[in-house]
Amino acid sequence: MGEFVKVSDNFLRKPTIDFLLEEPPAQLQVEIIREGAGAAIKPGDKVQCHYLGQVWNGDIFDNSYDRGQTLDFTVGVGAVIAGWDQGLLGVREGSRIVLSIPSDMGYGDQGVPQAGIQGGDTLVFVTDVVKVN
Repeated sequence: MGEFVKVSDNFLRKPTIDFLLEEPPAQLQVEIIREGAGAAIKPGDKVQCHYLGQVWNGDIFDNSYDRGQTLDFTVGVGAVIAGWDQGLLGVREGSRIVLSIPSDMGYGDQGVPQAGIQGGDTLVFVTDVVKVN
């Protein structure tokens, strides 16, 4: 797989992302920045995550660190975009990962223009898995 971004490794602190490639990977990529020691995520698990979302080589469109509140959801049931549902499986509690999510596993051709996400955009999420239930 190889590195596609450089991410700061301060778990639970707002990360920074440096893009190492001009063009994003075509497929879903998951890179573990910091491996946690907790339970591994399975479909149906409830998780609490901090995250920062950024368009590939573009602007940050959302992050939970500034709000000081995790995003809590069930993995594998369509509560979040497909790239998160698939990319989080097997990740351990206490991990910091980075996901590169192609548009077909994100917001597709429609995007979310009000959030600054255009159709076809690849999204990058740095995700801290705070809790797995």
